[in-house]
Amino acid sequence: MSAHITNDQATLYSGPKLSAGGEQDPLLPKLIRAINHASEIEISVSFIQPSGLDLLFDPILDALKSGASLKLLTSDYLAITHPVALRRLMILAERGAQCRIFTCENQHSFHMKSYIFVKTEQGTISEGCAWIGSNNISKTALLQSYEWALRHDFEKPITSPAAQEFTHIREQFSAIFNHKQSILLSHHWIDGYVLRHQQLKAQRSLSLFDDSDSYVETPTPNSVQVLALSALSKSRQQGYKRGLVVLATGMGKTWLAAFDAKQVQAKRVLFVAHREEILTQAENTFSKLLPDVKTGLYNGAQKNVEADYLFASVATLGKKTHLTRFEANHFDYIVVDEFHHASARSYRDLLAYFQPNFLLGLTATPERSDQADILSLCDNNLVFERNLVHGIDENILVPFNYFGIYDQFVDYQEIPWRNGKFDPTALENVFATKQRAGHIYQHWLDRKQQRTLAFCVSKRHANYMAEHFCKQGARALAVYSDSKTRRNDALKQLDEGSIDILFSVDLFNEGTDLPAIDTILMIRPTESKILFLQQFGRGLRQSPSTGKEQLVVLDFIGNHSSFLNRPATLLNVGSLKEIAAALNHQLNLAAGCYVNFDPHLIDFWQTLAKKIRSTAAEDYQDLKHQLAHRPTAAEFFHHGYDLSKIRRQMKSWFAFVADQEADISLAQHLMTYGDFLLKAIEVTSMTKCFKAVLLEALLELDGLRIPPTLGELAIQSHKVLIRRPDLMQRDLTDQAKRFKATDQGWLSYWNRNPVKAFTNSDSTGNAWFKIEDDHFIPTFEIGSADLPLLHDLIQELVDLRFAEYIQRVAKQKDHTHSKSIQTTAEIIPIPSENGTQLPFYPNLKIACGHFKQGTHDIQEQYLVPHGYGKLDPKRHFIAPASGNSMNGGKNPIEDGDLLLLEWVTAKSAGSISNLVMAIETQDETGDNHYLLRVVRKIGPNHYELEAQNPDYATMPATNTMRTFARLKSIINAS
Repeated sequence: MSAHITNDQATLYSGPKLSAGGEQDPLLPKLIRAINHASEIEISVSFIQPSGLDLLFDPILDALKSGASLKLLTSDYLAITHPVALRRLMILAERGAQCRIFTCENQHSFHMKSYIFVKTEQGTISEGCAWIGSNNISKTALLQSYEWALRHDFEKPITSPAAQEFTHIREQFSAIFNHKQSILLSHHWIDGYVLRHQQLKAQRSLSLFDDSDSYVETPTPNSVQVLALSALSKSRQQGYKRGLVVLATGMGKTWLAAFDAKQVQAKRVLFVAHREEILTQAENTFSKLLPDVKTGLYNGAQKNVEADYLFASVATLGKKTHLTRFEANHFDYIVVDEFHHASARSYRDLLAYFQPNFLLGLTATPERSDQADILSLCDNNLVFERNLVHGIDENILVPFNYFGIYDQFVDYQEIPWRNGKFDPTALENVFATKQRAGHIYQHWLDRKQQRTLAFCVSKRHANYMAEHFCKQGARALAVYSDSKTRRNDALKQLDEGSIDILFSVDLFNEGTDLPAIDTILMIRPTESKILFLQQFGRGLRQSPSTGKEQLVVLDFIGNHSSFLNRPATLLNVGSLKEIAAALNHQLNLAAGCYVNFDPHLIDFWQTLAKKIRSTAAEDYQDLKHQLAHRPTAAEFFHHGYDLSKIRRQMKSWFAFVADQEADISLAQHLMTYGDFLLKAIEVTSMTKCFKAVLLEALLELDGLRIPPTLGELAIQSHKVLIRRPDLMQRDLTDQAKRFKATDQGWLSYWNRNPVKAFTNSDSTGNAWFKIEDDHFIPTFEIGSADLPLLHDLIQELVDLRFAEYIQRVAKQKDHTHSKSIQTTAEIIPIPSENGTQLPFYPNLKIACGHFKQGTHDIQEQYLVPHGYGKLDPKRHFIAPASGNSMNGGKNPIEDGDLLLLEWVTAKSAGSISNLVMAIETQDETGDNHYLLRVVRKIGPNHYELEAQNPDYATMPATNTMRTFARLKSIINAS
């Protein structure tokens, strides 16, 4: 006697055995239900169209991730199966699916349409069903047309007639699946099929086949993507090899990358990310736009080296053993998707190896100060930026109504905080309480719309919240990596309105596109602004099908400074004091957007702000909470904090970091390498970018481990400069710009400049490198165990020096372009109601050059307002300060300050003692340097030069130095 499973007991199926098709009884929901519960899936269809595969793709992908097996057989019968669908089947094949194609040779036809599902428990079949009928995989066949399919169910025991028939069905499927004409689907086979498909499609009679279901609409960029593509094209025309694009979550970063790869006609593309979900979404996107390219996956399980477009996990490909499987110039276009700080080193290693024509960095983080990692990878070239406000204004995103709610039943001050995170066990314990759940439920009930996605801290937390909401009468579901309900099924239920709220754990932070979500519930801390924006962005997409008008965000915020990333992001400010100040003013938001914070939170933040005395340590800890990781020097700089304050307190940046982090290992490294890091990199003078370029090239060559030849170093340095055309144009001589990387002239030029500076003793008496047998070698010993950390420390300081230098250059450029007029006439005093026009020089070196030549062909002028005494353009001039050596004392001179100076001539020499003078000096290499210092007389004809910043040592005056101007005043920028 058979033990028949009833419809109520079965998980694979329910309802009548006949699916009659049409809009009243489509087969699709029945297939998705079975896919979501099956252990084994076997499908054979005559043809597949992209429209049908779109409907089944996510459920099948979820099934494969959950360990289910899939055998799928289709055919080339009449070349009806679309090549786009076949390319996308290859994505599933790389993730474990067995996909085959029945080749209809010798006029064989292929009309099979069967869908077989098996559920096993401990290796034994517990359920099974097979749908056999007329449905191919197309949107029409699965949802709209009248197609019959009859279901046959497996019934226990295995000897029952139903079970025997089910076994027979599977055996027949196996026979055709293993037929000699059933071959493994491959990109190579698809390449040949594409031409045949196009030819037969042109010949095919519409009376025999309705081709409308095979039509694939070519995606087109939205309005913002069009602008971004134009900006990227312009950036490449200017010579940039790398660039960063900032697009708010929901505005189509991945699609932009695909459009740009198509725009440049890239032959080989590498897309790098840190999560499998991002890689899958990206590969799917590229396959839709570019169906003729061969895509492939490179991760821990799958290592495709033949694909034209490769989607790679940085954790795998970033290792040297994998990198060397490819030539350095294998890819002509590389995409780096947003990554978290911890992954930065892996990305650097990968990009130091490959030499693409262009590298595109993508991020949704709007603040430049939070982009330090990915921006430095992109050579600090910010190509295009559009934030949430732009997306809403362009009607790409919907407006939002944000509620920052006080999480009053959790005392976050009592929860252990380690390595930028709350202790997960302690957090889980205080979250799973009836009191807190009730508090959350009531606020949700008051503010919710139709479809809510909630973010939880753990599986236990998600289950607890779903259970509590269900007890209150809500339709709630919990979903996570191994939950009974699969990801696609949960989203489908939410989309259809079968449930009100979905509690999730780390499944929907990235790569999820469900436009119907109109309410976001945040009931867990987020470790970074990136994560906060990703969760926030899940509900910002437009949803024409549901008519969504706005997104409601309910965010539960606790009494801990780690939650400051919320207001910092929404208010577009950095420090706690700026947050407190912004909350007292009208917020600048997009039309239709509102931000509301509980008064308890505002009081808490303002109390915190009053306690802060803005010491370097407090600045550091404040930023660390915002970033959820130890700030890098460049991040600290980009956030507007003063590194000279740190050096006054702790000598160097890394000495300060070691103290703040109680990092014994770092402190020990500094005992050996601290002087080099400080003097050779952190505070070394940089009138040009060359020292930073050389160090960047050295790191990219792994030159600390294997010292490069001078030729190798010069070539790599040239490559670094080529990627930064703005710096190359500014800092190289006209002759040097014409050199190729391999030219002897370039090698000589580079050896005379930074190589000479690093191999000759500096002002502190140290030579940090030496030349032996034509190799560039450190003068200090480096232990092999110390190399990885030392490499990272040097890279961090190089990023800082590039950031400082670029900002300084930008300030000078702004002064030149916005504060000046042009003239070629001899300068004479011109009466003005507003002030006096004086010569303006971009730097002291240029000013000194004009002075020595006695020329007056000044191209730039600056209007100095009244209040600076009697001025004469033949005696006085303006130049910006460079560096922070004089940033101290009662009258500090900051980097970029405009200085009013007077030429030192025979007529206006006078005393120089105790005055700030502009001085030309020559170092041991013969290079001239220009600096500001206070001149102190220490004896007859003996002077020394004193910096106002105590970080800079006093130096003796020598015969190689000469004063050429004295400081009169600092021009007030206002």
